[in-house]
Amino acid sequence: MAALAWLTPRKRSATARSVLAGEASAEAARKTSQPFPVPGDERAAAFFDLDNTVMQGAALFHFGRGLYKRKFFQRRELARFAWQQAWFRLAGVEDPEHMQDARESALSIVQGHRVSELMTIGEEIYDEYMADRIWPGTRALAQAHLDAGQKVWLVTAAPVETATIIARRLGLTGALGTVAESVDGVYTGRLVGEPLHGPAKAEAVRALAAAEGLDLSRCAAYSDSHNDIPMLSLVGHPYAINPDTKLRRYAREREWRLRDYRTGRKAAKVGIPAAAGVGALAGGTAAAVALHRRRQLP
Repeated sequence: MAALAWLTPRKRSATARSVLAGEASAEAARKTSQPFPVPGDERAAAFFDLDNTVMQGAALFHFGRGLYKRKFFQRRELARFAWQQAWFRLAGVEDPEHMQDARESALSIVQGHRVSELMTIGEEIYDEYMADRIWPGTRALAQAHLDAGQKVWLVTAAPVETATIIARRLGLTGALGTVAESVDGVYTGRLVGEPLHGPAKAEAVRALAAAEGLDLSRCAAYSDSHNDIPMLSLVGHPYAINPDTKLRRYAREREWRLRDYRTGRKAAKVGIPAAAGVGALAGGTAAAVALHRRRQLP
């Protein structure tokens, strides 16, 4: 298993469990990735955080709503999920205690269920609760990377199965997410490593880049949270999308590009780093949408 590479000593701030989680996520992502549709710079890619970057709110909460509807758990647990989601939407930041509580609840809920069962339910939940919550602007940015011949990956603390469904529905290459242990196709209620959050996201991107032969200096990453600064700092083209206060300040100090879709206010022009062999693909959302539409014409 590729994840065993975490045993090799490396100088970094991430823990061994972060490395294990990242490499397990990268391995899972490569197994479910979609074919590359457009020839381009195979050494460049884009990495998008999910919650509040691509999707309004938290994917884990929406998934929880769908499971509650199907009677996987009781109303009091849904109320706790709802409170955590309300905090996330109002405060605009991820609360580590809330996230840990949500993950532990989710693991206990899915324990003993088959992976295939949750994948089928996940498809239904996406249509019910997630499809209408995708930020059009971020979606257009991702499409611009695809049109430039670059692979596009989601990177999220949400379960890798849920993230993979969302990536496939959006036409993206694939997804890096938290890997829950399963034996013979049944969830055990344990994680492989730890949740894909903070440094673990950077480790997942690092592992995927090594496996795919990517040049991280030519790659881009997008996120709303200061927790993702390790991932954003790993690439040559970091972008703050709907940033929390800490990330906005950090990005401005380093002259990273910003965009805020929550109010329609443009914080700063966002350019898309295109594949070197394809040429520069400049501009923000409008340019990305226009390019996509042109490509659809006969």
